[in-house]
Amino acid sequence: MVPPSLQGQDWVPLDSPARAQASQDPCPAPELLPHTSTDNLGKACALGAINPELYKFPEDTSETDFPAGCLGRLWFSVEYQQEAERLLVGLIKAQHLQAPSGTCNPLVKLHLLPDERRFLQSKSKCKTSNPQFDEHFIFQVPSKSVIQRVLRFSVYHVDKQRKHQLLGHVLFPLKSETLAGDCHRIICRDLEAESLEPPSEFGDLQFCLGYNDYLSRLTVVVLRAKGLQLQEHRGAVSVFVKLSLMNHNKFVKCKKTSTVLGSINPVYNETFSFKADAAQLDTASLSLTVLQGAKGDKESLPLGRVVLGPYMYSRGRELEHWNEMLNKPKELVKRWHALCSPCEL
Repeated sequence: MVPPSLQGQDWVPLDSPARAQASQDPCPAPELLPHTSTDNLGKACALGAINPELYKFPEDTSETDFPAGCLGRLWFSVEYQQEAERLLVGLIKAQHLQAPSGTCNPLVKLHLLPDERRFLQSKSKCKTSNPQFDEHFIFQVPSKSVIQRVLRFSVYHVDKQRKHQLLGHVLFPLKSETLAGDCHRIICRDLEAESLEPPSEFGDLQFCLGYNDYLSRLTVVVLRAKGLQLQEHRGAVSVFVKLSLMNHNKFVKCKKTSTVLGSINPVYNETFSFKADAAQLDTASLSLTVLQGAKGDKESLPLGRVVLGPYMYSRGRELEHWNEMLNKPKELVKRWHALCSPCEL
């Protein structure tokens, strides 16, 4: 008896020879793929095989790749506990330290800027340019002000007379994105040399310039300032940098850094991008103004300014920096610049 919905379909009787042959081979073998010789295994992978080239992790070169002139590299960890308002700093190790003599006896001092007086210090290591510290330090910092602070590691060599000779330092701003999530982060940074030049009359500003002609993008990295002449009578001091892009002396775009409280040597490490066609760079200028603000004041007080651009807008180091940026596309060119008088703004 065949149901009406299945009438008209082909049926095979149970006692037929075709049915007996089908039951002996319930799972017919699939057709084979074309044969791949062993000579072509490097160029093609069989279906279902794993290609190991897709699962290679990038090699960690942080302990082997030291650029020319490198003063050394420092590894450390940072964690902020919101409830306890404690900043936990782990000093892990240093490598490739450059001592003035043949042997190096390093130690590290930790400051939480802008406080220059109080510091914590590691134990000194003997006769090694690659010290392993594995020490932990605690700073008690209110959560309201922690993102305004800068962690400074100063690495010294201790000579036979027990005098401390500075080898270099690392500045690490405690930004909100760095401390988010109460996570334990391990960071490595190259040491930077201490600037031996005294600050200019109105202070100095360090930043990087870069231009990507393919993306028509001007990149500015505001790094730090030093020797600023703050006006203490304005109460709680906050310092920030305003970046203005002009074209034919007409305003194009303005951006600002975050504010840093109470420091004449603020650290920013903030990156900004401006859209600018290559043809516009012949008539464009970039102004970086350092300003001091205070609660209750509607207008910020300018402390100094730097203007860069082609010959019609700048001279000297500012013009050299601008031309070097154009001659090195897709590279960040870093320089210090003296701030001009606020009266000239």
